[in-house]
Amino acid sequence: QVQLAESGGGLVQAGGSLRLFCAASGSNFRRYGMGWFRQAPGAERELVAVISWSGGASAYADSVKGRFTISRDNAKNTVYLQMNSLKPEDTAIYYCAATGSIISRDVDDYRYWGQGTQVTVSS
Repeated sequence: QVQLAESGGGLVQAGGSLRLFCAASGSNFRRYGMGWFRQAPGAERELVAVISWSGGASAYADSVKGRFTISRDNAKNTVYLQMNSLKPEDTAIYYCAATGSIISRDVDDYRYWGQGTQVTVSS
C-alpha cells in the first residue's frame, strides 16, 4: 500500500511554469508505475503523463507533449511534473496516482490516489 500527497500547485500566468511534487509513503514505492492525471470542472479525469517503475519509460497526453515532463526519484519516494508554457486550458486539479503495473495509460489501472493540487492558469 502507498499513500500519496501532491504539492506545488498554484496560480500562474499563461506561458509560465510550475513544478508539481508527489510524495509517497509506504512500502515498495519503486515497484509502482506512477501517473499524473487532471480533472477540470465538468470534465472527466484525464491522463497527463505516466512513468514506469524505473523511470526509464514515460508517456504523455498529446495536449501536453513537449511542454510537460514527468520524472521520479525512487530514493526520495517522489514523482515530479515539470509544466512549462502553461495555457489556460491546463487549469484543473492535478492528481498523482500509483499502479501495480509497470506503466499504464489507463486511469482504471491506478489503485492509489492523492487528494490533488489545484493548478490555475490565467490568460
